Amino acid sequence: MTRITPVAELDEQLSYLKLHSIRENYEILAKQAAQKQWTHVQYLSELIQVQTHQRRDRAIERRIYQARFPQIKTLEQFKWSWPKKINQQQVQNLFRLKFIEDKSNVVLLGGVGLGKTHLATALGYEACLKGYSVLFSTAVNTINTLITAQSTGRLKQELTKYLKPDMIVLDELGYLPIDKTGADLLFQVISHRYEHGSLIITTNRAFKDWPEIFNNDTTLTSALLDRLLHHTETVVIEGRSYRMKEIIET
Repeated sequence: MTRITPVAELDEQLSYLKLHSIRENYEILAKQAAQKQWTHVQYLSELIQVQTHQRRDRAIERRIYQARFPQIKTLEQFKWSWPKKINQQQVQNLFRLKFIEDKSNVVLLGGVGLGKTHLATALGYEACLKGYSVLFSTAVNTINTLITAQSTGRLKQELTKYLKPDMIVLDELGYLPIDKTGADLLFQVISHRYEHGSLIITTNRAFKDWPEIFNNDTTLTSALLDRLLHHTETVVIEGRSYRMKEIIET
């Protein structure tokens, strides 16, 4: 004689297996199955789909949390009409995220207040939605974190955090000068990610001016650019700061 599993025992088993969505929905879906005369396979398929959607949503939430975005931005929110010059088709094509598959880089180059951080964040957010791991950090915070780790003998462990994600966003490179120690540490991040993971950099400085960012070390800067630009797409944005829009229009 086949033993019928009591509801309480079934709930306990589903909880043990961490199939919480199935536990919460199997009775509701059983009623629908009876009303719509689903087959056993259809009923099982609906239950699995509910569980799958929940796990996918939680995984997305976890990736977004771990990315440490200052705030969530999307491509739909971007003000295309403000920059004087921007290649909209080029930017939209980046949101296919093929550059992540290719382990190549993106540099968003332009003055302050033109949406570079917005686009970088939106690309990172889209990557999280599509299953990629992301880390967002300013260049200065990255350097400060690595300097602290170096002083306490944890540099190798800390560097790993910048090497593991599928995509890293280094925001605001060039807004503040970098000393030799900082330049060396940032070089390690970029060189170790070369052909192993994607990098998005936002900067207000043309490549020819990068030696000024890196303590006028032309040798290190040349080596860094050699690795960075080998597989890089550069998006140039020109215009006035959007944050100064109200002042400009008065």
